[in-house]
Amino acid sequence: MRSCNLASLSLKRNAMFKTNSESNVPVSTGEDNITVAPVISTESHKKTSSGATRANDFQGLPDVVCLSHLRWDFVYQRPQHLLSRFAKHVRVFFVEEPLFTDCHEPYLQVAEREGHVHLIVPHLPHGLSPEEVEAAQRRLLDQLFAENKIVHYLFWYYTPMALGFTAHFAPVLTVYDCMDELSAFRFAPAQLKDLEKALFRKADLVFTGGQSLYEAKRKQHPQAHAFPSSIDKAHFAQARTPLPEPSDQANIPGPRIGFFGVIDERMDLGLLEALATARPEWQLVMIGPVVKIDPATLPRHPNIHYLGGKSYKELPAYLSGWDVALLPFAINESTEFISPTKTPEYLAAGKPVVSTPIRDVVRPYGDAGLVHIAGTPEAFIAAVEKALLQQQDEAWLAAVDGFMADLSWNNTWGSMTKLIANALELKKQRRS
Repeated sequence: MRSCNLASLSLKRNAMFKTNSESNVPVSTGEDNITVAPVISTESHKKTSSGATRANDFQGLPDVVCLSHLRWDFVYQRPQHLLSRFAKHVRVFFVEEPLFTDCHEPYLQVAEREGHVHLIVPHLPHGLSPEEVEAAQRRLLDQLFAENKIVHYLFWYYTPMALGFTAHFAPVLTVYDCMDELSAFRFAPAQLKDLEKALFRKADLVFTGGQSLYEAKRKQHPQAHAFPSSIDKAHFAQARTPLPEPSDQANIPGPRIGFFGVIDERMDLGLLEALATARPEWQLVMIGPVVKIDPATLPRHPNIHYLGGKSYKELPAYLSGWDVALLPFAINESTEFISPTKTPEYLAAGKPVVSTPIRDVVRPYGDAGLVHIAGTPEAFIAAVEKALLQQQDEAWLAAVDGFMADLSWNNTWGSMTKLIANALELKKQRRS
């Protein structure tokens, strides 16, 4: 294995820092249910009605220090899409939640990911109290800033839980990219709601991961902006043409009804059971890691195939072999505000989609007639039967392409960057 190039980090080799021995991300396997971040191709920035990315938007743009509850090498999603684009212009430090190991002293594991994103993982000894955990993270982050001369920076929060060890810093700007209603998720910390209120008071800008979440949060902050799930169209459009079959899907007969994403408490397992038993000839292909639920509770039938986690790069090859794509989410408090990124990804792949009535799928995709919406197992089965006849529907596919013409992560990131540049300029004017 090669040594990771960390010259840009300027880290002293002391007990507080350890570098990753790999310069590439680890290989994903079905057994460990880990999905891996890919190397992203460069896309040109285009001016659209949703916002322009101008050269002067990047002048004086600060370093980005991201505090995340999500791990970079888990599922490739919103944080990776946005922060890898920042890393083309400024230094990006992606700070994960700590890992508890058999180490004797706390230290930071420092690695580099695609696009020169610096991945920072605190390692802490077992047995620390919550106060000791917070204090250790504060000391490690102080050292990271000192060693790397991080002086002109913004904080980009995905988790309010990071406030406890970052409140003493003085960023030039604070952004809260609120992806989900985290307090509604299983095992959410009791103090999360209070810390989010504190983060709203601290933040200069609040971005939300969907329209429903925006409607819930906009009264809490004067600079809240909705940025729903976006899409790397070129990546998923590969699935519109036949691709070589992955070996673990090649022998699964059709029709194939597929899902990719995290399999957790948001999944309607009863719906999967109903689909599998009512239509034993349908093959349900389930891709993704199983987290926060007991795998023993998953429905097990010969026509349900759990293939584990796959890399972002691999997804088009799986999608290419599907007939219909599913969003089989339960309707509960943990799904009330979700805006599934996979909705536009499925559509970009040219796959008919059937979803339960998730608000941010109904609006806009269901209302526009692009996605089938079904609220009961019986209705869901009927919707899948309709979707199976839809793949060659050129009028539907043209409507999909027209709807998503200006939808891209580049445009989303460009609009966010413009808001950041404006907020920085406003703060500068107020100081002068």
